[in-house]
Amino acid sequence: MIIRGTFAKKIYLHLIGLTILLVVLTYAIYYFFDFTVFTWQQVIMLTAAYFMLSIIIYIWDIVRPLSKIIDQIKAVLANRKYKKIYTKRTDEIGILAHFFNEVTESLERVSDELAESKKISGELQTAGQLQKELIPDVAPTIEGFDVAVKNRSAEELGGDNLDFIKVGNSTYFYIGDVTGHGVPAAIVMTMVNTLINAFVEIYDTAYEVVVQTNRRLKKRIRATMFMSMMMMKWDGLKKQMSYVGCGHEHILVYRAKTGQVDCLPSGGIALGMVADNSKIVKESTIDLSAGDVLVLYTDGITEAKNMSGEMFGLHGIKAVLAQYGGQGGAMEIIQNIAREFSKFVEEHVQEDDVTLMVLRKLEEGEEARSFIDQKQQRWSDEQETH
Repeated sequence: MIIRGTFAKKIYLHLIGLTILLVVLTYAIYYFFDFTVFTWQQVIMLTAAYFMLSIIIYIWDIVRPLSKIIDQIKAVLANRKYKKIYTKRTDEIGILAHFFNEVTESLERVSDELAESKKISGELQTAGQLQKELIPDVAPTIEGFDVAVKNRSAEELGGDNLDFIKVGNSTYFYIGDVTGHGVPAAIVMTMVNTLINAFVEIYDTAYEVVVQTNRRLKKRIRATMFMSMMMMKWDGLKKQMSYVGCGHEHILVYRAKTGQVDCLPSGGIALGMVADNSKIVKESTIDLSAGDVLVLYTDGITEAKNMSGEMFGLHGIKAVLAQYGGQGGAMEIIQNIAREFSKFVEEHVQEDDVTLMVLRKLEEGEEARSFIDQKQQRWSDEQETH
């Protein structure tokens, strides 16, 4: 904005103009009339008229428009309806009017952005709650097993997925990890969850469930989206544990008799990477004895870093399992792993979703238990009591 005039200039011009007018009138009266008639009272009245005219001009040109601006500022401060100020003036009044318009426009933009942000935040909270409800609060009792699960999302919406589905004498359960996190990952997670729940009612093997889920999923997601998964099935009649790996992390098995930890590669390929995975994935069995501990996890654990940038790694979780695998039930084992994990990462920010699932084969006479913890917060080293 170019400032072409100021209050001071206008006041000076008014004073100069009125002074010239006063001089001209005085000269005219003196020249055309008898000086004896031009009394001091007339001079005083003329001077008073001069100042009254100056005040009127000042009020009209400065005070009146300034009061309008102040009225609108008061309306903004009182959170009342206000109006834009339109003026062609380029002096201080014009600057104030322009500044008022700019400020109110900025406030309107911020207000709209806050409203939109609140709306998005509310929708994310709703979506997060719906997603959280997909993960069971309580695992079904699996005959002969002690079950414990811990899950933490790095964001409002996570990409880690798990479920337990009981069909007749069999129990299907899986753990999965969608690429990334946030809304896209949550959508893929929901689709996979829905498909698996539908197909376990139709097919008798974990292999068929995985193949059919992949076939339907591939058609409905972007080429860059996929989900690694470990699908397990416990056959209650055959007393047999089988699994189908889909490009997921290793299966860890703590052997109670030897205290050793077996590390089984998952094999296969992630869901959604190819249209047909029937020739790539396969169903295998795991022999479990009393006291053995089966551990499934997502890469949020192995790839977690400490303050020095070191990763927890596969060796980290194996070492902790070897130390605590023979101490207590599944709940105690998972709490010990969580504690050691938290000690390792210290205050490093959680960058990925973290999920851990532990199943312990019960000894003769032991009672089956289940425990799921999916609080949306950082893992801590506090010992929960249930």
